[in-house]
Amino acid sequence: MASKLRQFQSKACQASKFVSQHGAAYYKQLLEQNKQYIQEPASAEKCTELSKQLLYTRLASIPGRYEAFWKELGQVKNLWKNRADLKVEDAGIAALFGLECFAWFCAGEIVGRGFTFTGYYP
Repeated sequence: MASKLRQFQSKACQASKFVSQHGAAYYKQLLEQNKQYIQEPASAEKCTELSKQLLYTRLASIPGRYEAFWKELGQVKNLWKNRADLKVEDAGIAALFGLECFAWFCAGEIVGRGFTFTGYYP
């Protein structure tokens, strides 16, 4: 166990050295590549304005998402009506999708409980 700890410390030290040597260059490169997204001058008022723009843009997109939801639900209803013509591949994809949704639900529950599996959090 002690050897594993030393190996972990060694790897952490190597990673820290790499970040300290290359982190600033990566930061500068990242900012240079994305300078079109940087708002000048940076101020609290501008941040407030941008957050309001994001909120109201998202609110304006709700009707389109609402229509897309009902359209997709109509397709599912149509598939259910014609389930006799359903292929095994389509049923398998639907089952995998349901399993994935259930897995994400379980993962969210575990995260919500503070990464405990029993639900007991002292």
